[in-house]
Amino acid sequence: MTPPARTRVLCLDELGPLAVKTYPGEVWQPGRNRATFEPDYGRRGVLWVLGAFEPATGTARILLSPRRDSASYIQLLEQVVTTVPSDRWLLIADNLSTHRSRETRLALAAWPEVRMLFIPKYACWLNLIEPWWKQLRSLALKGRRFANIEELSQALNAGLDYWNAHRHPYRWKKKPAEQCILRADFSVVHNHNISVN
Repeated sequence: MTPPARTRVLCLDELGPLAVKTYPGEVWQPGRNRATFEPDYGRRGVLWVLGAFEPATGTARILLSPRRDSASYIQLLEQVVTTVPSDRWLLIADNLSTHRSRETRLALAAWPEVRMLFIPKYACWLNLIEPWWKQLRSLALKGRRFANIEELSQALNAGLDYWNAHRHPYRWKKKPAEQCILRADFSVVHNHNISVN
């Protein structure tokens, strides 16, 4: 499916809450016993990450917020509209209540050039920002301990900067013959009979 001309497609979502704590890395001790890790319950604060990912270019943007609410989501929408040059935007999001709230719909009324496309419930894998969250966690959090929210924020922004400096367009890895078909009623049919030339 190709988007309309002069339209930028971005995938929006939230990650979190991320606690100010120790995040395990790949330095666990090998052996027959279970890996050990000293627990860190992270009661030093939490942070929500709201993100916008453009699959065509691989560019990502984040907004850090102490809470997940309509006001924070509207700030992300405003950031997208003001920093991503385009005539029109097609924004893909899930069905979270803050994405469909009265405040969000009112804000979207001020931007008629923005079109929201909501993915079906229980189909988060259709939102291409989901695999990017894994990349951000690996770049910013993996194997690190944070003492306060400022350190966590700096690490997330540094991870974002690194990603954007080395970004690449998102490509589906599965071939059509390996994918499932999603019917209009959102039931899944495994498609094993498609031939790929």
